[in-house]
Amino acid sequence: MDFSIKILLGLFIVAILSFFIAMIIHAFKHKRIIWAIFIIIIPIISLLYYFVKYLSVPFKYSLSNFKSRKLTTFITIAGIALVVFVFAAVLMMAEGIEQTLVATGSPDNAKVVRKNANGEISSIVDGETQNVIRTLPYISKSKTGEQVISNEPVVIINLDKFGGGISNITVRGVSPVVLELRPNIKIIEGRMFNPSLRELIVGESVTKNFQNSQVGKKIKFAGDNWTIVGKFTTDGCGFDSEVWGDALQLQNAFNRGNTVSSVTLKLDNAANFEKFKKAFTSERRLNQFEVKKEQDFFAEQSSFLATFIRVLGIFITVIFSIGAIVGATITMYAAVANRTVEIGTLRALGFRRRSILTVFLFESLLIALIGGVIGIVLASFLQLVSISTLNWNSWSEIAFSFTLSVPIVISSLIFAVFMGIVGGFFPSVRAARLNIVNALRAE
Repeated sequence: MDFSIKILLGLFIVAILSFFIAMIIHAFKHKRIIWAIFIIIIPIISLLYYFVKYLSVPFKYSLSNFKSRKLTTFITIAGIALVVFVFAAVLMMAEGIEQTLVATGSPDNAKVVRKNANGEISSIVDGETQNVIRTLPYISKSKTGEQVISNEPVVIINLDKFGGGISNITVRGVSPVVLELRPNIKIIEGRMFNPSLRELIVGESVTKNFQNSQVGKKIKFAGDNWTIVGKFTTDGCGFDSEVWGDALQLQNAFNRGNTVSSVTLKLDNAANFEKFKKAFTSERRLNQFEVKKEQDFFAEQSSFLATFIRVLGIFITVIFSIGAIVGATITMYAAVANRTVEIGTLRALGFRRRSILTVFLFESLLIALIGGVIGIVLASFLQLVSISTLNWNSWSEIAFSFTLSVPIVISSLIFAVFMGIVGGFFPSVRAARLNIVNALRAE
């Protein structure tokens, strides 16, 4: 075959694969799971049919050989399953952090912070700026005609953790309209704080992880005792890891005057964000500040930590995968050595070299896929676990759950297939290149 034709054929195959991958991603993105599975299964069935019909690949022979080397196969599957488990767990951890912080925002809320601030802790919004923001259009109003705006001072305090040690938690001052601003807040124990008193409500994750953070207890900071009068939940978003009190009380306690860390407001319609942003940027007195959708703001807060976890985790997983690949290679080389005579017999019966290569590569892929599926199943149980870590953007503790998503499942299976191909390729080539006469004479 002419070299240029081979290049064109290769480009055509790459284009077809890219098309199928794009279709699968599009189907999963739009939650059309049945279509996605259908798109995945058709090429696999077609490929298997082509191998059996036209290449005469003896898959039945390949499957029957699993029984003859149970121990080595089991060890290889276990190794791949462990690597895939670690790989999926790392991605689930990063996904859990992102999902927790993205869920923290509301689609119709906007947040104002100082430009170039890494987080709310490093942002300062003065009283004059707060008044200017109130003059902007498209801000929602409550039933009493009051603008739904919360001027929020944010501070960090230390609390003792259960099991020893201390960690940072976020204390957020909020305005009286906060329940209209964030309607997903539910008081599940006790009551809402009294704005006239040094009272607090705590997220349910705080009560689980920190001492003296339960309803009825007192926390001392800023030179005063604050009574916890309620516990709230937001069904797993970042606010569950915070403590809330009245904004004016916090400003007074920390001698902040009328400055706050951020201003969060509800738009009269989520679709009016761009119009509100245009009005915001056209106001010269707000040049030192920026406005973002609340969801986008908290998503950015998770990006650095999630990226770090992914990079570090994948690096560790790649190191582990080397061991799994070596194990798969040893297993397949042993299979070739033990079946030299059988390979010679298959070749003598008319099976082509590519058929032998395909059958051994199929064995390696099957071992990798079984290990991959087992690893994903084991990793899925991590969704029952909730852990906490320090968010480097806010310098405070955040609790989250491992989150398994369809892209993580696909990525884990692709990683398992990659290990199977790399581990099984050279043994498969060796099996395909065996001389018929020498193979039949082997003992």
